[in-house]
Amino acid sequence: MRRLRFSPLGLLCVVVLTMPPALAATAVATTSSEQRWDLRDLYPSPEAWASTWRETRQRAEALPALQANFGSNAASLRDSLVAISDLQRTAGRLGVYASLKADEDLRAAPEQERRQQAQALYALIDEKTAWVAPAILALGAERVRSLIAADAQLKARFDFYLEDALRNAPHTLGPEAEGVLAAGSVVLAQPDNLFQILAEAELPLGKVKLSNGKTVTLTQSAYEQYRRVDQRQDRKRVFDAFFGAWKKAEGTFGANLTNQVIGSVFTARARKFDDALSASLSNNNMPPAVYRTLVEQANAALPVLHRYLRMRKRLLGITGPLAYYDNYPPLLRPKTVERYDLERSKALTLAALAPMGDEYLGLLKRGFAASWADSTPRTGKASGAYVAGYAYDVHPYVLLNHTDDFESLSTFAHEWGHAVHTLLANDKQPFEKANYATFIAESASIANEMLLSDYMLANAKSVDEKLGFLTKAVESIRTTFFRQVMFAEFQLAIHQEVEQGRPLSGARLTQIYCGLAKRYYGEAEGVMTVDPAYCVEWAYISHFYRGYYVWQYATSMVGAAEFTAAIQRDSARGDSSARERFVKLLQAGGSDYPYVLYRQAGIDLATPGPYAALMARMSKLIDEIERLAPPR
Repeated sequence: MRRLRFSPLGLLCVVVLTMPPALAATAVATTSSEQRWDLRDLYPSPEAWASTWRETRQRAEALPALQANFGSNAASLRDSLVAISDLQRTAGRLGVYASLKADEDLRAAPEQERRQQAQALYALIDEKTAWVAPAILALGAERVRSLIAADAQLKARFDFYLEDALRNAPHTLGPEAEGVLAAGSVVLAQPDNLFQILAEAELPLGKVKLSNGKTVTLTQSAYEQYRRVDQRQDRKRVFDAFFGAWKKAEGTFGANLTNQVIGSVFTARARKFDDALSASLSNNNMPPAVYRTLVEQANAALPVLHRYLRMRKRLLGITGPLAYYDNYPPLLRPKTVERYDLERSKALTLAALAPMGDEYLGLLKRGFAASWADSTPRTGKASGAYVAGYAYDVHPYVLLNHTDDFESLSTFAHEWGHAVHTLLANDKQPFEKANYATFIAESASIANEMLLSDYMLANAKSVDEKLGFLTKAVESIRTTFFRQVMFAEFQLAIHQEVEQGRPLSGARLTQIYCGLAKRYYGEAEGVMTVDPAYCVEWAYISHFYRGYYVWQYATSMVGAAEFTAAIQRDSARGDSSARERFVKLLQAGGSDYPYVLYRQAGIDLATPGPYAALMARMSKLIDEIERLAPPR
């Protein structure tokens, strides 16, 4: 059954949105002032949380009693759905608190146990409401629609949910089978939990001695820092040591990811889908043409990526093919390294997003002034960046690991795009229709990034600084479009292995990943050599534990590119129509299927046109870099 509000995978699988690539800085020095969130807006104390959890669990146990009068009339149907929805609303608030507390320090066992309690509560609610979808279908479409028409509140809050339940009739099982699937959701969530603990707290770390004599312990943040160094031999040492450590656990990570895939395939088959991809797309009624078009257009555009990589080779002064470790060093080093602490990041984000209008900026200012964010990296804290927006009655929370560089500034603008999206959707939609799909969510955040990038380019103080922003902009397309589509193809391939009865192992996952990396980065064309030793990279990508969703980063970038261009063009001539279309899309939340909402906003991502526009943007950036920058 499709939940009224939550992802079927449970806590923080959809509304928590992590900037690609996964796993950003933790435990690194920063000059930003300490900023911590205030979780008392959720619960005044852990004891208050525990009390509410016990009460909610008792209420969940009583949910089957609603079957007695379910759908006997419009009022009974409404009251039953309201009772379930209100319970899920409370569970969402409990889940946000538990997850945020757990992410404050992943080493704290009591907080990890609290997160498991929240996940178990979600599973219990699912189990105790497993009868609902079969009961809706038993009423019949004609009866359901007549009840909706007879009750204004039922229509306002639950019409989309009820229609979606009718649409899912071929994939809805009987009450007993639905209950078994719901009860199993906690088990199916364990590979992700195991990955987080193993990858971020317990994996033995590699060490590397650099050419300057410095020895570095390669945490994920240190790897991301030192893979950018100028000395090519040092970059190779960093890659060798970092992926060497992951290679030692290749079998463990392979078994864990295989369990994740097996779980997805099991659920899809149990619900009578042809495959896991069909099951994933069906959740949002996404036309398969969108996925197919994305993959086709990304592969057709590989010559643009290869052109960028050849330019990278020339500007870095590399003879012979590029290596995989040459993807990350900046194409030039600015004479002065700009620092963007939190206060400057706020000011620049507000300035860059001025075309979004006063309402949008007002929501940003409200969030900036409050204690909604945990922004400072520290040992044990969860890596990356996300927004948790499940607490409908409170406000979104933002996790950052701000290290005062431009990437931190860009991530800051990205995540606050999610936060504003949450505020807009929650303001305009009832709880049951506020939860937006990733397909739309990432457009909000990537649009913020693009507006920031264009603002920084327009206000660059020198050619040197402008080149820095240009190279970051084109690199963003490489990572958010091409890299994410490569991830999507990897996910599709490994699911097909299981679906076709072939075994998976860590070694086999590495082999599949290697083939894709070689194709995307042009090994056959002589563009880049991909060392098989680095093809264990799949093991540290947390996104693979959250089902098919990474592909939506790429579609979101395509949509965001169209929107930002239109918003800037309209803003220059005093026209607000593009901005209004975009804000209306964000305000719609989950009131309709995301593909439908996007088409209503004027963009069809099942057609090649929007993808061509993104590639035109990338080509223009490359043109400008080549015009301004001589090779090293």
